[in-house]
Amino acid sequence: MTNELIRLPGLVDIHVHLRDPGQTHKENFLSGTSAALAGGFTSVFDMPNNAVAVTSAVILQEKLASARRQIVCDTGFYFGSLGDNLDEFAKVADQVWGLKLYLNVTTGGYKIDADYLQRIFAAWQSDKPILLHAEADVISTALQVAEETGQRVHVCHVSCRAELEPILAARAAGVKVTCGVTPHHLFLNEADGRRLGTFGAVKPELKPQVDLDYLWEHLTDIDVVESDHAPHTVAEKEAGTFGFPGLETTLPLLLQAEREGRLTREDIVAKCATNPRALVGLTGEADTFVEVEPLEFEITAAGMKSRAGWTPYAGRTGFGRVKRVTQRGAVVYEDGKILAAPGSGRIV
Repeated sequence: MTNELIRLPGLVDIHVHLRDPGQTHKENFLSGTSAALAGGFTSVFDMPNNAVAVTSAVILQEKLASARRQIVCDTGFYFGSLGDNLDEFAKVADQVWGLKLYLNVTTGGYKIDADYLQRIFAAWQSDKPILLHAEADVISTALQVAEETGQRVHVCHVSCRAELEPILAARAAGVKVTCGVTPHHLFLNEADGRRLGTFGAVKPELKPQVDLDYLWEHLTDIDVVESDHAPHTVAEKEAGTFGFPGLETTLPLLLQAEREGRLTREDIVAKCATNPRALVGLTGEADTFVEVEPLEFEITAAGMKSRAGWTPYAGRTGFGRVKRVTQRGAVVYEDGKILAAPGSGRIV
C-alpha cells in the first residue's frame, strides 16, 4: 500500500444541524465547522430546525450574525416553514439555498401537515430546491405535489426501498427530484440500533439489512451522501434524543467502503463534492482541496472537534485521516489543528 496522500476536492455536506443559536451546548458554529474541516468538508449547509425555527427573515438574520463571528469553513443556510409564513419567502430567497420541510416527526417537532404542501410549494417562487424529510408513509404524496407544481425537490436521508423506489419512479416520469443518503443508513442496520440502545435513536430509523443492501445496489441512483450531522450530548442520547454526529466519520467510512470494493473513488468525489455543488448551485473554487493520510484506524470519539463527545461508529474500522485542508490557497486545517480564525469562513 502506498503512503502517498489521497487528494480530494473540498467536500460539501448539504445537510447538517449546527444547533446555533439556541442549543450551543450540543454544538455551535465554531465547533461544528471545525468538525467539518476535520472531516474534509470545506462547505456545509445548515438546517432551520433550531430551538427557535428559522421561519422568518428576522430569525434568519440573527442566525447569520452568529455564524459570521464563528465559522471556519464556508456555510450556507436553508429556510423553514410550517405553512404559516409564506409571506416571508420573498424576503429570504436570495439569502438561503433552499426551503426545508418536515413531513415526519423529528428533532424539534417541526412537522407539517401534508395538506399544506400544495400551497407551500406554490408559494416558493424560487428555482432553489425544496428539501424534504419525507419517509415511506408520505413520500408518494410529496412527490405528487412536486409533479403538480413543477417544483424541484430533494428528498433527504433516504433510508429504505419503500422510500427510494417511489423517487426513482417519479424521476423516470419527469419529476425534478434528487435524493441523498446518510452514512448511518448505509453502514448501520436495525440490529446495530438495538445494540446501541438509546444511542441508536435516529430519524428516519435504522432499517433492516435488506434495505441497506437495496440502497447499496442502487447507489448510482442516489445523488449525494449527506451526513445529517445531528449532535446531541451523551446525556441527551441516554434520554433517547434522535440524531447522530457524522461530519468527522463520513469520509473514513466511505474510504473504507472503497477498500472493500463497495464503491469507487469517483463515487466519493461525485456524491460528496461534484453533485452536492451542482444540487444547490454552489460554484467550485480554485486551490480548495483535502489531503488524506491512507491509514486504517479504529473509530472513536477521542479528539473529535464536535461537542457531541460520542459516535455510533465507535469500534468500527475507518480509513483515511484528514492530514490537511486547503481552502482558497490557505491551509485551514493540519494535523488535527484548526488554523483558520473564527469568522474567517464565508457565508455562502
